[in-house]
Amino acid sequence: MVESPPPQFLKTIEWDMMDKTKFVPLSMLSSFSVRCALYPLTLIKTRLQIQKHNDVYSGTFDAYYKIFKYEGFSGLYRGFWVSSVQIVSGVFYISTYEGVRHVLSRKEVNSKFKALVAGGFASLVSQTIIVPFDVISQHLMMLGCPKSDYQHFLHVSDDVARKGKFAVTTEIARQIFQADGIAGFYRGYGASLAAYVPNSALWWAFYHFYQDELYAILPSWFSQLLIQTVAGTLGGFTTTILTNPLDIVRARLQVQRLNSMSRAFRDLWREERLQMFTKGLSARLVQSATFSFSIILGYETIKRISVNDEYKELVRW
Repeated sequence: MVESPPPQFLKTIEWDMMDKTKFVPLSMLSSFSVRCALYPLTLIKTRLQIQKHNDVYSGTFDAYYKIFKYEGFSGLYRGFWVSSVQIVSGVFYISTYEGVRHVLSRKEVNSKFKALVAGGFASLVSQTIIVPFDVISQHLMMLGCPKSDYQHFLHVSDDVARKGKFAVTTEIARQIFQADGIAGFYRGYGASLAAYVPNSALWWAFYHFYQDELYAILPSWFSQLLIQTVAGTLGGFTTTILTNPLDIVRARLQVQRLNSMSRAFRDLWREERLQMFTKGLSARLVQSATFSFSIILGYETIKRISVNDEYKELVRW
């Protein structure tokens, strides 16, 4: 009697293989948990990018120490409740990513190219939703920053600050609208797309590239989930290094009310020269590596939990 060959394990759980009623709420919970844990790094990264040279903070650890010392633990979470709206855009992001990949899969497109295109489209949809909240949250992040040459243009009085977070957020939104109208909430939208669309596209492409390379060199019994989390971390590192100046320009456009990307690039080059490629990079690398590892761990675990019964035996942990 000839034994049947062992089943072929799934390298990628596709969109149509999952129960969406499980995947969507679990994905939102995972995204919120990761963003909550890593938000202080986002705040530190933003302050390092906005400051001129090192006039306030000398680096990631110095920023963490000074913020915690002078503003308390809550200082590390300024603007978090506005930024947490990103969990909604995150649902649109992952749905768009999986949907585009599903469409391209029918055309037998290369997996890395599918990831590149789907990642770009997903970021386009996500940024369109989140940029207004991003603009407000970044101004809130800067409220406790010591005075410097690059203190943001908005001011919140002590009377308003004493009324609580909602009053402060409303005042920030009012000042943005008063200064620039509705367009003020989309300040830096083009820069956000220029920074995040290629960042997202490259991240997913590198994620699949590193997965394939790790599958090729590691034994077949090695944990698939561990391979995926390592691939996500390496993808985050690579993409962050390549796109760092674009992220600085985006942050400055949104906080400093500069008129164009070209001016932001000129100012950045005049101030920092070649250091523009490493400004705030340490915080971004730590944030990106930790975020990539955590997001992929949650994302791939939730896909396994949500997979339909007929595919469960083909899934390897």
